[in-house]
Amino acid sequence: MADVTIETIKNGPYIVKGAVELIDADGNAFPVEKRMALCRCGASTTKPFCDGTHSKIGFQAAEKAVPESAES
Repeated sequence: MADVTIETIKNGPYIVKGAVELIDADGNAFPVEKRMALCRCGASTTKPFCDGTHSKIGFQAAEKAVPESAES
């Protein structure tokens, strides 16, 4: 299987690189490229994809990637 990475852009979208299949809650597949930006702010008009609204609304992401705790 090809490598897939998900990169968090500061106060912006998730950038997904690699061959993935994106399926909604109803089982419908979205046509995707080998690189896509997924909305993190919740305000995109093209969800689940990013449309740049995060920069217009001043989205501030609080979370960062943290190691799993031993209790997980």
